[in-house]
Amino acid sequence: MRELIVAEFITLDGVIQAPGGANEDTDGGFAQGGWTWPYWHDDIGAHFFQAMSESDAILLGRKTWEIHGGAFEPMPAGDPFGDLMNNVRKYVVSRTLTTTSAWRNTTLLQGDAVDAVRRLKQEPGKNILLDGSSVLVQLLAQHDLVDEYRLHVYPVSLGGGKRLFPARKRLDLTLVEASPLPSGVVYMRYRRATT
Repeated sequence: MRELIVAEFITLDGVIQAPGGANEDTDGGFAQGGWTWPYWHDDIGAHFFQAMSESDAILLGRKTWEIHGGAFEPMPAGDPFGDLMNNVRKYVVSRTLTTTSAWRNTTLLQGDAVDAVRRLKQEPGKNILLDGSSVLVQLLAQHDLVDEYRLHVYPVSLGGGKRLFPARKRLDLTLVEASPLPSGVVYMRYRRATT
C-alpha cells in the first residue's frame, strides 16, 4: 500500500498559510505571507528533493494546486525544480474544478475525497506527497489517512492563520527524525503511531 506523506512548512503555533509570499493566500485577511524567506537553508531544498525521490505523485487541494500550477507550469524546460513539479503525476481534489488543463499531468479527483484517497493509496506505486492544502490535509488526518508528517518548523509564531492539524482530533505520532538547521528551522519527521 502506498503511503501518504504530508510535507509542510509550519510555524511554532501550527500555521501553514502562505509560507512563500505576501499574496500567496490572503484568506481570512491573512497578511503575514512569506514568513519562510528569512530562514532559507539549502537543506530545506535537499529534504524536498529527497521526499520527491520517494514519491511518484502529488496530492493537492484546489487552491494549493492553482497556486503551484501558476508558479511551475510557465517555467521553461530545463529548470530542475520546474521540471520535477511539472512532470510528476498530480491529483487535485476539488468540487469546483471542471478541467485540469492549467497544469499538465493532473488528474481531477471528484466526489468523496476520503474514498478517492483511500483508492489512490491502494494503487501500486511510490509514496504520495501532499503539501499546503490545509482543508484537505485536515480532512485526511480526521480519517487517519496520513502516514507521515515531514515538517520544517520555523522559529516564528504568527498568532493566527490556517493550521495543519484538525481541531478536536487527537493524533498520536512517533518521532522519526529531528534535525536543526543553521537558520533556526527544525526538520521533523513524525509517523502516525500504530496501536
